[in-house]
Parts: sequence; C-alpha cells; structure tokens
Amino acid sequence: MRSLLLACAVVSLALPAAALADGDPASDFLITQTVFLPYGKQPDAGAVKELQEIVREANARGLKIRVAVIAQPADLGTVFQLFKKPQRYARFLGQELVFVYRDGLLIAMPNGYGYSEGGAANPKLARSLYGLPAPGTDPTKLVNGAGDAVLRLAKSAGHPFPRPKVSGGSENRDRIVIAAAAAVTLVLLGAAALLRRGRRARA
Repeated sequence: MRSLLLACAVVSLALPAAALADGDPASDFLITQTVFLPYGKQPDAGAVKELQEIVREANARGLKIRVAVIAQPADLGTVFQLFKKPQRYARFLGQELVFVYRDGLLIAMPNGYGYSEGGAANPKLARSLYGLPAPGTDPTKLVNGAGDAVLRLAKSAGHPFPRPKVSGGSENRDRIVIAAAAAVTLVLLGAAALLRRGRRARA
C-alpha cells in the first residue's frame, strides 16, 4: 500500500512538468503551418510574404522545411530558457513535432540559426548557415534572415533557386505614400495658382 501511495505521489508530481513541456507555441502552430512568426511587434508584411514564398518554393523543389522565427523569450512559451540557443531549440522543437513532421526545421533567432531533421542534428546542412550574419532583434530583419537561411539550405541540399520576387511590403507602401503626398501637393499648388489668377482678374 505504501508503495502504491508513493507511486501515485511521483506521478502527481510529474504531471505539472509534463503539462509545462507542452507550452511551446511553435510546436502547436507548425503542426499545420510552415512558418511560425513572433508575437509582439509584427514584421513587414512584404517580408513575411517573401519568406512564405521561399518556404513554399523550397518544399516544391525537394527541401522539405518549416520555419520558426523567434524574436523574444515569450515566443518560446514555457521553454524560454532556450532563447538565443537556436540549435538546441531546433532539436527540441523537432522532437515535439516528430509524431506529425519529421523533415527539416529551421530556427531563426536574433543571434543566429539552428537546423534539425526529425529532432536530430544534420551537421552537413547546418554548416551552410555558419556564414550568415546574426539578424538581430528587429522582426523584419529576422524574417529576411530566415529567408536567406532557407535559400542557403536549399543550395546546400542540391535544390538551389533564386530569391522570388514578391510585391508588397513597406517599400511599396512608402511609394504609395510619397505618390499620394505629391498628388496632394500638386492639387494645392494648382488651387493656389487659380486663386492668384482670380485675384488678378478682379484687380
């Protein structure tokens, strides 16, 4: 009886730990999606669209891959202690997904990148990421860096392809704002010129 009570106590103590181990947001999201984005400040929409297209193209060409972009500890949920440890997190997240996904997994963090396959390291492909600069904490730069990393991995795996051209994002929005401002300025200048002509005519 005492042994049974002891076993029950051990199981009850283990339950909270098991529950906490499932507190990783990316492990839930990447079951059905190919790209996990950070919380908080959102990256540029054009950069996100480009990364999604790069991942889609990589998968179509033979590099099966999913990507988690991690900008802050909160993006890791209860495993926040793995922040800035991209290779360790790549293996951890790969093991979390192994029952539904066993192919390539890229992690982009402010200090660099990690890569795993089915929760195990692939040193050959991971080495192709060593020369990439750390993207830093800016979410858009993180997303752009993740795209660069996928292109490097695809090339190293024998499935190279050029960066896709994707419209949208801050550059296009800036052009629209500038064009709108120029149009307003022209309208105001035209109105001022008509007003001056009217005054001269009355004089």
